[in-house]
Amino acid sequence: MRLQLNRAISFIDLETTGINVSTDRIVEIAIVKILPDGSKQIKRKLVNPEMAIPKTASDIHGISDEMVKEAPTFKQMANEIKQFIEGSDLAGYNSNRFDIPMLNEEFLRSGITVDIESRKLLDVQKVFHMMEQRTLTAAYKFYCNKNLEDAHSAEADATATWEILEAQLEKYPQIGNSVEAIVKFTGEDQIIDFARRFVFENGVEVFNFGKHKGKPVTQVLKEEPQYYDWMMKGDFALHTKQKLTEILNKSIVHK
Repeated sequence: MRLQLNRAISFIDLETTGINVSTDRIVEIAIVKILPDGSKQIKRKLVNPEMAIPKTASDIHGISDEMVKEAPTFKQMANEIKQFIEGSDLAGYNSNRFDIPMLNEEFLRSGITVDIESRKLLDVQKVFHMMEQRTLTAAYKFYCNKNLEDAHSAEADATATWEILEAQLEKYPQIGNSVEAIVKFTGEDQIIDFARRFVFENGVEVFNFGKHKGKPVTQVLKEEPQYYDWMMKGDFALHTKQKLTEILNKSIVHK
């Protein structure tokens, strides 16, 4: 069973200086875009993160300061990346928890507006973990019966992720064969901000962390307005702060 596409879907994989979305930066981005006719387009870029790459990160992905010192910064390539993924849904492996939030944060830092939230965000790892509980390398072996060469090479990982999804469609017909159906199956359509500080419960925005977990955001902001200031001044992702402000403004308009 093949994936039915009404529009393109872009499989994204990032290599970074670390795993903190707020403070770390991209050093490599690869995008494998699958068009509705089944054809494939690939874009891969090294990125100057404008900060030193920790040895612990270089040991994983093999990218050093020397390799990226002449590369463009993300801000310099932001419009090119935006145009490449324009009009496509987004997918990846653990992408909804890391790659998409990190990419969105880089766009926000660059002052580039990208309408990510209107797209379907399909995380292949989510399907895999719900069904088999494995890593990317094991997933590739399990679903495709291939050894993943050049693991932690962004292009190899993104391509492998696309092949895994194709195999998942054959193995699990119950997940559906459209992006919309798979995203709904994984429950990712209930996420409000990429850091998962807020989620929908029965159509209501609620906190997903801390002392107010499970409480409606608008209720907390009404009863404890200083909580908004605390979050806006805190070490939360820009996207989280953006969504918090949107929820607050919406509640004011609807008063």
